[in-house]
Amino acid sequence: MAPIVAAVTPSPAPLDAADPALTRFMGLLSRALDEGHCEKLMLAGYHGDEPQLERVLARPIELRGQPQLSLVWRYKTRDITKNLPLAEALATLPALLGPRGFRNAHLHTPGEEVQLAFSKKGKGSVRVGKVAGADNAGADDEAAAGAHEQRREPHREPNREHNREKHRYLELSRPFLRELGVTDAQGRLVPAMSRKWKQINKFVEVLAGALAASPLADARQVNVVDFGSGKGYLTFAVHDWLRHTRGVDARVTGVELRQDLVALCGGVIDRLGLEGMAYEQGDVRDYHPQALNVMIALHACDIATDYAIHLGIRAGAEIILSSPCCHKQVRPQLLSPHPLRPILQHGIHLGQEAEMLTDGLRALLLDAAGYDTQVFEFISLEHTNKNKMILAVKRAKPRDNTEVLAQIREIKAFYGIREQALESLLIADGRLAAAA
Repeated sequence: MAPIVAAVTPSPAPLDAADPALTRFMGLLSRALDEGHCEKLMLAGYHGDEPQLERVLARPIELRGQPQLSLVWRYKTRDITKNLPLAEALATLPALLGPRGFRNAHLHTPGEEVQLAFSKKGKGSVRVGKVAGADNAGADDEAAAGAHEQRREPHREPNREHNREKHRYLELSRPFLRELGVTDAQGRLVPAMSRKWKQINKFVEVLAGALAASPLADARQVNVVDFGSGKGYLTFAVHDWLRHTRGVDARVTGVELRQDLVALCGGVIDRLGLEGMAYEQGDVRDYHPQALNVMIALHACDIATDYAIHLGIRAGAEIILSSPCCHKQVRPQLLSPHPLRPILQHGIHLGQEAEMLTDGLRALLLDAAGYDTQVFEFISLEHTNKNKMILAVKRAKPRDNTEVLAQIREIKAFYGIREQALESLLIADGRLAAAA
């Protein structure tokens, strides 16, 4: 354990020799701790030499009546926690930050989100944004600091024992949110976009968990294709999070049938000068990506979802994310004589059964094709009625699929299902033995 302890407590660099942006960020952190406003701190985008180190999380606590900062070094397979007095923590953190350490740091307070970012060349920058509902969002850090000193408004003390504040993976100050109309010119959340904002953050949260569990956990380059990407809310969010927060060389392509949306999103890419991002007109049925690690297909209607999943499998994608829409193919096949016919005679029951069976078979087929698969509620029905997510992460090692193929055969026989698109596609190209 000695080498690990040494790794997580490097000798800190003196602040007077640090990048000005780092000095500014540490000053804002120190002030937030002194005033009891610090809710949490996250260091991300690691580019150092520690194997499997993903991030450092910190939150203020009290031990024996003394304020301290609890720091958690999060590795791929373990966590290491150190509780340090505030002065010691503030002296330790600068050495962890920089182009050869963590390139991003996020400080959360009740009213602000402060981000420190380092470019590959080592140039630092600090951005301060207001959280949703805060006044004067988009003000720079000096103006925000001066206003804060004048207001001294009462605030809710953060919970020192358990940090229950919901983590946001993106900041409202990110330029693409303004371009897409999620925020206004001052960086404030547009009220009508609050549900979309929650969806965006939830999707990035799902992707973050999938990346951590996949062969891409330590990848320096990730190729993402988003089919049916529409106006690009999630497409731009994935690109921004991978590049800006994780420091990954992400190549993200949105594929959309509607030319007006392709032109709109292409204009945003050009105006913001986004590297590693493109928008193309195309159809999942005949699209052939050059490289594909993450396949996204949200709300692809009926068997378009099957074609998207099949493309991901065929391309060897490590992660497949699909939110199905419509389940027309299986539904009429359930109308044949069947033990459940008295129940399925009601249209709402027939639709729900068709949805469950279609997505259940998709999950089993992904399992048979070498993926660990989950089907879950993506976001509450309060925010969208299309809330199911199929998440598949490629296994590191193949395993026998005899049992899952038998399960598919039994389900199809019981319900009288003669054909399912994904199964037919996998059988046609020889990737799966016939299950019926």
